[in-house]
Amino acid sequence: MTELERFFRRLVANLAGSDPARLHRPIPLEDILESIVPYRSNRRALLLESSEDYELVVLRLCAGEGGLVRTEPEEVRARFAEEAASINPDLHVLHAFEHVLVSIRSEPLARALDSEPDPGLPYAPHFTSQPLAGLDLPALDPLNDLDPIEPDASAAPDEASDEAPTIDAPHCLYCGDTLPGDRPVRFCPHCGQRQAPSECPRCHSDVEPGWRHCVSCGTALADG
Repeated sequence: MTELERFFRRLVANLAGSDPARLHRPIPLEDILESIVPYRSNRRALLLESSEDYELVVLRLCAGEGGLVRTEPEEVRARFAEEAASINPDLHVLHAFEHVLVSIRSEPLARALDSEPDPGLPYAPHFTSQPLAGLDLPALDPLNDLDPIEPDASAAPDEASDEAPTIDAPHCLYCGDTLPGDRPVRFCPHCGQRQAPSECPRCHSDVEPGWRHCVSCGTALADG
């Protein structure tokens, strides 16, 4: 599987698990980068070593490579394609046009939903109307199996629990306060800090909050 195919299947799987209706609607590129398939939380599953590799795959996807998505407006897609084909593509073009709309094409979407799950992707079950074949099921007795099933008096009744499953709430990268979990969060409502990962202005590697220098190239970083 190529990096591009892996990213596309990750995009489909994340949307199918969170908001399946968005699979059939145009998606702002900004949402893909910041909340649907952000680099920081998907880099291991995508098998990408750096943010530059991640942005190059996104650029190729939005440029129309593989015919997986449709990017609008067309002139922006053409600009993406020009950069993706260059020897040294300018990855900043993604952020210059991050409000463009990306639509998943129907045929690649159907293939992604019907394909076997990638070990690096979360399992998203889907259902089939095909009969179960190859299962070793016991033969049914046409008379005895019509008798009503008597309950086992020795079996203890299941205790219903009123408690909902606990879901860990996301926290701000800077102040640590709890963030809303029911919507994409770009800025912390408590301290106002942007939640997208920071990056080095020189080499674009990930920068953790509080670092004074980039661990990849040593560039001095702004305080805060």
